[in-house]
Amino acid sequence: MLLQDYAQVIRSKNSGPFELTIDIIFKSLEDYLFFKEKQLLDIDKVATLYQMKKEDIINFEYFEAARGIKITIPRPWSQGSIGESDMHGSQQYANLLTVEVPVN
Repeated sequence: MLLQDYAQVIRSKNSGPFELTIDIIFKSLEDYLFFKEKQLLDIDKVATLYQMKKEDIINFEYFEAARGIKITIPRPWSQGSIGESDMHGSQQYANLLTVEVPVN
């Protein structure tokens, strides 16, 4: 199974000219708690997926009221700069789509 099988929403968005925010909202409270208790997604995993040091991750937070995880990372390039290819940050969630989840 993959993370996207448990999530109702996986999205990324602009969070200012220097940051991106990624939201993962789970289909149910049970799925959310499963991920949180087993630490199936954590700062180390995000750092690996986005090829950055974990110290560079600005925010990684489980948020039960929304059944979700909010992650804020630095943009690879500042918004609108030369080399920047996703002005709105809306395509940066893709790395999370292939996160495998152990069935047991």
